[in-house]
Amino acid sequence: MGKIAVIGAGSWGSALALVLADNNHDVRLWTHRQEQAEEINNAHTNEKYLKGITLPKAITAFHDLKEAVQDVSHIILVVPTKAMREVCQELKQVIDHPVTITHASKGIEPSTYKRVSEVIAEELPEELYSAIVVLSGPSHAEEVSLRQPTTVTVSSGNLEQAELVQDLFINEKFRVYTSPDLVGVELGGALKNIIALGAGISDGLGYGDNAKAALITRGLAEITRLGTSMGANPLTFAGLSGVGDLIVTCTSHHSRNWRAGNLLGKGNDLDEVLDKMGMVVEGVRTTKAAYQFSKEQSVEMPITNGLYRILFEGAKPKDVVDQLMTRGRRHEMEELSNLLGERS
Repeated sequence: MGKIAVIGAGSWGSALALVLADNNHDVRLWTHRQEQAEEINNAHTNEKYLKGITLPKAITAFHDLKEAVQDVSHIILVVPTKAMREVCQELKQVIDHPVTITHASKGIEPSTYKRVSEVIAEELPEELYSAIVVLSGPSHAEEVSLRQPTTVTVSSGNLEQAELVQDLFINEKFRVYTSPDLVGVELGGALKNIIALGAGISDGLGYGDNAKAALITRGLAEITRLGTSMGANPLTFAGLSGVGDLIVTCTSHHSRNWRAGNLLGKGNDLDEVLDKMGMVVEGVRTTKAAYQFSKEQSVEMPITNGLYRILFEGAKPKDVVDQLMTRGRRHEMEELSNLLGERS
C-alpha cells in the first residue's frame, strides 16, 4: 500500500495513524519532539496522548520533517491551527513532488477568519499538492485508538481526491462518508468547539440536562447562522460534521473543550484552565475568531458573545447564563425557516 505521512503526533494524529496502519499503509508519524519519536519507535506507545494504547509497528515516527515526507503520496496534517502556517512553511521547503494534503484540524484563524484549508492554500504553492481535503466528524481519538465504531466525513473541491482519501481510511471500524460542502464540513468541526466550551461551563455550574440540551440546540442555530454567512450549505450542519460532532464534543469527558469549559464553570480562570489542560483547546481561539467575524458581519451569536466575555473580558459564567436566559421573546420556527433559506 501507499506511503503516508501524518504530521502531528498528538492524540488525534496518532489515532489516525493507527487507522491507516490497520489498513496496511506504510505510515510515517512526524513529531517535533525527538524523545516522543524514540518512544513511538522503541516502545510503540505514545503515553502522553494515548495512554495504554499499543501502536502498530507499521507506524514509524520521525523527528526530521524531510525524512517523514520522502516519497509519500499523501500528507495528513493534524497540528493545532495556530501552528498550521508555520508547519506549512516548513513543508514547502521539503516537499519535492505533488501530494494530496488532508487536514484533520478544527479551527478558524482569528483576524483573517480563514478556514484551515484556506491557510494551507495560502502557504503551499499549488504545484506541491493535487488537492486539499478535510476530514472531520464526531470522533474522539481515545475511542478510535480502541477501534470502537466511528464515522467521519471527508470533503474537497476535488471529489475524486476526496474519494481517494475515503478509501485510505475506511474500514469496518472507521466509516468514512464524502461531502461536496468543504466550507460547511470545516466550519461545523471548528464552531462546535465554542458550544462545547459552553456545555462544559453549564456542567461546571451544576446545571442539568435541560440546560445543556438547550445550549446544544441553540448553539447549532448559531453555527448554522454563521456558517451560511460564510458560504456553507445549512443542511451540512444536520450531518456528521455538524450536529454529530456537536453532540459528541458537548457530552463527553474525552472532549478537551468540554473539560476546559467545566473548569471555567467551577471558577478557574482561563490561564489556570489552559495550564491544567496541558494541550491545545481549539475552542478558545475559535471563539475569538467567530466573535470578531460575527461583529463585522452583524451575525447574531449570543452564546458565542457570552463565551467571549467569559474568556477574554473576565465575565462570570453564571452572570452570562442568567443574561442568556432573560433575552427577549423569539419565534423558533420563524428562525429555523430563515436558517434553511425558507420564507413563511
